[in-house]
Amino acid sequence: MHGPVTERDESTSCIKDRAINFYHQYPQDIQLFAEMGFKVLRTSIAWTRIYPEGDEAEPCEAGLAFYDRLFDEMAKHQIQPLITLSHYEMPYGLVKKLGDWGNRAVIDHFEKYARTVFSRYKDKVKHWLTFNEINMALHSPFTGIGLSGEPTKQEIYQAIHHQLVASARAVKACHDIIPDAKIGNMLLGAVRYPMTCHPKDVLEAQSKNREWLFFGDVQVRGTYPA
Repeated sequence: MHGPVTERDESTSCIKDRAINFYHQYPQDIQLFAEMGFKVLRTSIAWTRIYPEGDEAEPCEAGLAFYDRLFDEMAKHQIQPLITLSHYEMPYGLVKKLGDWGNRAVIDHFEKYARTVFSRYKDKVKHWLTFNEINMALHSPFTGIGLSGEPTKQEIYQAIHHQLVASARAVKACHDIIPDAKIGNMLLGAVRYPMTCHPKDVLEAQSKNREWLFFGDVQVRGTYPA
């Protein structure tokens, strides 16, 4: 990992440093996508490109300008962007000050970030996702909500609740700022079927299915499943 002020030694640069190099290669990549017939491209805005520490008074113009160029390039090839606001990330500055999604104060910072990008790209992006696979928190609490160690179920569900509140606030802000936008979030899931008709297997399958419904119900119905 390279910090924001770390100098790279380009003499040792290799694929592990550059990955797909989308930051510099996006015009060529998007042209290839267009040649393949892509009409929609799902990608993410990095929260840290907009607010590097998470709590700055003003966003980073260089970061905002990059996404302007990216979305303009997509429009040139008639490709619609489908944009995720958070893909398992939080600015490290917020991590140091607030910890993780277990801290309700993170919600306000996420909403500020969301409002910033909605206002900036309201004429360029009409399809949004708040969080990638928001229910991943149940299976990988560190990845999904930043909880380290062995958190209790109460700690996990409290952090999930904060993330769902942040998602709801972002959805409301999006509809206020971009009335013709469509927004939701992505769920990781599949229907579980019992291995046998034994009651224990049936109950276990029902229990796992309810874990997915927990995240869907609160967003669609406005309540947690009873």
